[in-house]
Amino acid sequence: MEFTLLFLKFFLKALALGAPLLAFFFLLIVLLGQWVGRREGWSRFDAFYWSFITALTVGYGDFRPASRRSKLLALATATVGIMFSGVFVAVTVAAATEAFHQYMPNWSPQ
Repeated sequence: MEFTLLFLKFFLKALALGAPLLAFFFLLIVLLGQWVGRREGWSRFDAFYWSFITALTVGYGDFRPASRRSKLLALATATVGIMFSGVFVAVTVAAATEAFHQYMPNWSPQ
């Protein structure tokens, strides 16, 4: 339990530091999704849903852009989504690493 609490402490601190960047990526994903949705005639919710399904590389395929410009915007959405996911994973790994080093300070890999 001590390790978990250490991890959460570092994770929340790192998340707070990375929040502006994550918020920027989140906003960009939403805006790109709404742009594609407007071009494709989707509802706002469907465009929001599509943008995060695309950005997080789930890709169910229930909504997909048809026009060339929308497809290019989909590529941008996916690229921003990869950066969003990458920052989130980096924050998680950094927090886990720091918690591990504090929980077991004398341990070293063999």
